[in-house]
Amino acid sequence: MKYKCLSIAGFDGSGGAGIQADLKTFSALGCYGMTVLTALPVQNTCGVRACYDIPLSCIEEQLEAIFDDIIPDAIKIGMLFSEDVIHLVTDFLEKNAKNIPIVLDPVMIAKSGDPLLLPEAIKTLKNRLLPIITVITPNLPEAYALTNSQEQIEIQAKKLIDFGANAVFIKGGHASGNNCNDLLLEQNQLPIELNSKRIHSQNTHGTGCTLSAAICAFLARGSSLLESCQKAKYYLTRAILASKDMKMGQGFGPVHHFYEMWKEIP
Repeated sequence: MKYKCLSIAGFDGSGGAGIQADLKTFSALGCYGMTVLTALPVQNTCGVRACYDIPLSCIEEQLEAIFDDIIPDAIKIGMLFSEDVIHLVTDFLEKNAKNIPIVLDPVMIAKSGDPLLLPEAIKTLKNRLLPIITVITPNLPEAYALTNSQEQIEIQAKKLIDFGANAVFIKGGHASGNNCNDLLLEQNQLPIELNSKRIHSQNTHGTGCTLSAAICAFLARGSSLLESCQKAKYYLTRAILASKDMKMGQGFGPVHHFYEMWKEIP
């Protein structure tokens, strides 16, 4: 329990995404996981049935309780849902997490297509959160929503840097083709492609949450951003591969977060 990670994110009672997926990922990668709940979606593998607000005072009290007791080595931010939540979380982190790596997964749309970020909150996310985070990890639809551009991902990444991001990791899983090509762009650096063979699977619920949590875990363990992205992609690829022939739920099933450990349990 040497390395401590905090997830500031939403809920998934079915266990495949949100803070549940983050905790599984942190644990699988040797980190002690903590959480701050920001919203309460009612969902399963088939989709989001409803989404309930968490009182702002409750979110603030959760943050204070964690930081008063256990300072995280790295932070992952997931679902924030509204402008007010974004302002609150940003204000708190500006004051209390200046030297802590922060991974922002801009959760906007669930795998089922249901919205998880109110449209009016997108501008606030770009203006307030982007400048204080270490890396943002949008998928292709999220990158389009953030940049209002369907140009090549290199151009989208550059636009996010221009908006104030320190680094951008765009996930290529929504593209077509036999490969899954991601792109990492850091300020004042050349873009780096991270490529892998595409795994055809129905079990992709929570892949974005899992990848960003894995990057957070490796940053907490002292890896560079590039190394963290490379290791996280490898971990997620193996987790998808391990679950591709499994059946869990009636929709998009989860990945196998503990593939390395469970195979040894008789």
